Amino acid sequence: MSTDVPLDEARRPSTGGSEPARPAKALTIGAVVKQLEREFSDISISKVRYLEDQKLLSPRRTQGGYRLYAPADVARLRTILRLQRDEFLPLRVIRQELAAGRADQEIAKASPPSNDQRGALRRASVEGGQSAQYRLEDVLEQTGADRALVKELEEYGVIRGEKQNGETLYDDTDREIVRATQELKRFGVGGRNLRVFRTSADREAALLEQILAPALRSRNPERRREAVEALENLAAIASNLKHLLLIRDLRKLTR
Repeated sequence: MSTDVPLDEARRPSTGGSEPARPAKALTIGAVVKQLEREFSDISISKVRYLEDQKLLSPRRTQGGYRLYAPADVARLRTILRLQRDEFLPLRVIRQELAAGRADQEIAKASPPSNDQRGALRRASVEGGQSAQYRLEDVLEQTGADRALVKELEEYGVIRGEKQNGETLYDDTDREIVRATQELKRFGVGGRNLRVFRTSADREAALLEQILAPALRSRNPERRREAVEALENLAAIASNLKHLLLIRDLRKLTR
């Protein structure tokens, strides 16, 4: 069976006197996966369907229920996959990026990140310095979490608030950890279950410290700057490696 379907056949155009545009090709989900698998080795039909379930994709369906992807749908999917692979963004942030008009062409250019509000949504920096501080009420309002969850995360060392003038303040990273944990909570994952993530992060941080500790402690500003950049790159590589290992193991559950 052909996997290419003329887009005008998948639609029911309204009657009118205007001359129809040249039909574009619509693809079935299998054809889309085949088209993109060379660029994205971990793409699969189940992954594309999951993105649909998350309301990130909305392909047209035939009367028989088959998905038909227009060129715009394929371009949107490519954008999502690149944001996941290249910038390690969670789906929540990707949804915001797409809503803000992030185009696939922007990602392909790989231009330096801008200083606008979207920069705060990207990967957190390992370098210390000034960071926004949030009161507990602000964190709860922005993440939808409750006080009990934040307290549990503090008890298990998942987040570390800073005491100032008798009040606990949280930085951007703490806030995003709370937000991610709130999403996991919907699946019954609590703070105590996150100790495995905390332990894993501690071990990875210790390994990267062994690699770059001398340069990071250097009094030479240029050498230290280069070490911080290297640490950022190593953190991204480690994060991607961990993701790939997790995906490999999870594939066993779908066989």
